[in-house]
Amino acid sequence: MTEEETFGFRIEPGSGVPVFLQFVQQVRQAVLLGYLREGDRLPAVKDAAAEAVVNPNTVVKAYRQLELEGLVTPRPGSGTYVNAGAVTPVAARDLAAARRVLQRFFAAADQAGLDEQAVVAMFETERRARGGREAVA
Repeated sequence: MTEEETFGFRIEPGSGVPVFLQFVQQVRQAVLLGYLREGDRLPAVKDAAAEAVVNPNTVVKAYRQLELEGLVTPRPGSGTYVNAGAVTPVAARDLAAARRVLQRFFAAADQAGLDEQAVVAMFETERRARGGREAVA
């Protein structure tokens, strides 16, 4: 990310996923999709907690989990930085192509009148039919 851009967390209260895990998932996804790169600094604990309106201990727990996974490295007095070596980001060209396909899918789903539950059910059904593979080539 450039210095003008900042990474922020988005909390989905009704998701059923604990907030600290939402933070962990969002960092993983941001690294995988290339939004966060090696050396990028995560928001300070107090800033992330204030913006997301959560207890700072929730952010600390998420950052510790990310550290255990090797995705971030804390630098005392400086912050927490992405160590992207643990995840290989998707190539920008491939990501752009997949995003275009996904945008067409969502347009078709909207036109068909499918709600979010139906779209998620379709995704999960197709993922299971593919044997639950992480890559959906």
